[in-house]
Amino acid sequence: MSFVIVQVIVGGLLLGAVYALFSSGLTLVWGMMNVVNFAHGDFVMLGMYVAYLVYSLLGAGPLIGAPLAMLVLATLGVVVYFSLIRDIMKGPMLAQILGTFGLALLLRYSVFWWFGANFLSLPENLVGGTLDLFGIRIQASRLLAGAVALVVTLGLHLLLTRTSLGSKMLAVAEDSTAAQLMGIRPDSMQAVAWAIAAGATGLAGALIATFFYIVPTVGETLAIVAFVTVSLGGFGSVPGALVAGLLIGVIESLSGYLIGAIYQDIVVYSLFLGFLWFRPQGLMGNS
Repeated sequence: MSFVIVQVIVGGLLLGAVYALFSSGLTLVWGMMNVVNFAHGDFVMLGMYVAYLVYSLLGAGPLIGAPLAMLVLATLGVVVYFSLIRDIMKGPMLAQILGTFGLALLLRYSVFWWFGANFLSLPENLVGGTLDLFGIRIQASRLLAGAVALVVTLGLHLLLTRTSLGSKMLAVAEDSTAAQLMGIRPDSMQAVAWAIAAGATGLAGALIATFFYIVPTVGETLAIVAFVTVSLGGFGSVPGALVAGLLIGVIESLSGYLIGAIYQDIVVYSLFLGFLWFRPQGLMGNS
């Protein structure tokens, strides 16, 4: 296997880790509340603009921009839960779809109004140049984004499975009425879930902004990636989102290199549909 193919695979894994990070928030919200957030991609877009503002106003990179984007989006997640989600959860699925889709349009066109429709970007050397690791050349920005995304995604899984907070959140997901009888407040746990999910998108957006274009409509593309990742991994499974994100990143990178970038989405979505034909519950979803 040539170094070029290895380099492409490594790049795909790093990108896939970022996909997994912002997709894990979507699968967390679905697993706890059965709510499909159509504004999820636009949350990532907002994280990218926070990183851009931090650079424009302070001249700082992701060391400041990423934590700040995570904090801003986590706060937005809590506000969205109490002002919108808590009410539409009581209605039919159509109310959730229209409510979160309307939220996506509100966020997107608010950014259009404030920043305009021009494509923006951060300097390529904001994080560093290109690193040479055992003959494999990797952009420092991609390496940082992939490494941080992988660590945070694994940390989210440990939070849900190894901590008291995670146990309370899973209890609410299983039976909110029984959890309330045990002294757990479902409202609080669901708000925490939205804060974590939105914070993960903000972090992912700030990291991906170091090597991806920034425009108000980028959330549409990222939302599709998130839904494909969550569907492939299995709705409600954070480990599934991680594995699926890595797979999608590698397939996307390899197909882009071997047959051309214009065809990579066709390959990814064709394989995705073919897989779901045989296993509709996803890699780690319940039957």
